[in-house]
Amino acid sequence: MEKVETYSMLIDGKWVAASDKASFDSFNPASGEIWARVPAATEIDVNAAVAAAKGALDGPWGEMTPTQRGKCLHRLGDLLAANSEHLGRIETRDTGKMFKETAWQATYIAEYLHFFAGAADKIHGDTLPIDKPDMFVFTDREPLGVIAAVVPWNSQMFLSATKIGPALAAGNTIVLKASEHASAPLLEFGKLIEQAEIPPGVVNIITGHGEPCGRTLTSHPDVARIAFTGGPESARHIIRNSAENFAEVSLELGGKSPFIVFDDADIDSAVNGSVAGIFAATGQSCVAGSRLYLHENIADEFLERMTNIARHIVIGDPQAEETEMGPLCTEGQLAHIEAQVALAEQEGGKILCGGKRVQAKGLYFEPTIVSCPDQSMSIVDTELFGPVLAVQRFKTEDEVVALANDTKHGLAAGIFTRDSARSMRMAKRVKAGIVWVNTYRVISPIAEFGGMKNSGYGREAGMQAVYDYTRPKTIWMNLSDDPIANPFKPR
Repeated sequence: MEKVETYSMLIDGKWVAASDKASFDSFNPASGEIWARVPAATEIDVNAAVAAAKGALDGPWGEMTPTQRGKCLHRLGDLLAANSEHLGRIETRDTGKMFKETAWQATYIAEYLHFFAGAADKIHGDTLPIDKPDMFVFTDREPLGVIAAVVPWNSQMFLSATKIGPALAAGNTIVLKASEHASAPLLEFGKLIEQAEIPPGVVNIITGHGEPCGRTLTSHPDVARIAFTGGPESARHIIRNSAENFAEVSLELGGKSPFIVFDDADIDSAVNGSVAGIFAATGQSCVAGSRLYLHENIADEFLERMTNIARHIVIGDPQAEETEMGPLCTEGQLAHIEAQVALAEQEGGKILCGGKRVQAKGLYFEPTIVSCPDQSMSIVDTELFGPVLAVQRFKTEDEVVALANDTKHGLAAGIFTRDSARSMRMAKRVKAGIVWVNTYRVISPIAEFGGMKNSGYGREAGMQAVYDYTRPKTIWMNLSDDPIANPFKPR
């Protein structure tokens, strides 16, 4: 039996239980055992967190210069990097993600906080060449206020940094709701907030379910912006909730990303890219390259190489150095994937490798490749969030563009070709917010991240993300000493 850890929420710089002492358990996906107990926030708790964030706006945080805020963020990034191994162990225990990935990710995500730290004193307005005489007009940018950030369990350090970073750099305060499926890593991360000399109430971390925690937070009258990453159904609730407070909303909703390989591509590179794109993180990535489109001239060779790699992927304990693929995070995911793979077979799909649970303790599913004769198959446009790849063949560029764009999603795409003109054409024609050419799953704090269609709207990372957390104010100054004319003076 694992030792059960008890966690608290971070509200106004204090670690607190739920107001009614309610909690829920978190399971280790690798063992199936309870390992942590987390508070289930009530409406009272959510209101307290928002009140703390609102109060911090007028406190020391609001009085800091942008440069001072940037130094706080930079310290937080340093602390994240220094504690990456500990945070990685906790995240792996709570989510089943590979420790090699979680520890590396925590280290690299520190760069996001450093980037936004540097951006804090680069936010500026403009002077306007106005068409009125004797008028000097300029814009200023102000923080929006209290930000509600809702993140899922996967890539939570990254997804939190892309919200905390720009929000704090712009002078806002934040209430971060951790996923009910794996809350512990963000609560551990919260322990670094005070060490970074960020004042109480600036960052609050709450835990709980959609009802009442998520609903109360996203409909709260004092919330100015909602930054959400998750699924479409939850997003629809959030949009409806935002009608109560008219908060600005940004949504990152995952995808079903096409991975397109032409017959002139570097096959070794493309195979390795596709393997990493779908089986890394056990396929639990919003940008997973889960739709593979192969030119018919190279399809057989490509699939022979890829299935050989997939069959030999080492599945096991995500904490172990030799493991190459860990478990899924929840039983619900596993059941959904099993049902979709079974449906794919009924619809005429052919399983080239994998296709079933691993008969071992924990939530494991085999790396799976399914040949799909028909674009209309459910598996082609249903996000499985697991290690399952749907494969189709194509003959022409126009054909594969039509196949790639025949989806309700639009987050990412991969294109492998040595033809530079074709790569540019394809990058423009494929409907996705992120397009990788001869590479895949590469991110940077400098580059904007986000999608279109059912993959959401708004962008995270890059300078635009910082400006999205500000509100422009236009200021008019009359430079003339002459009095304003009386508009009602008789002529």
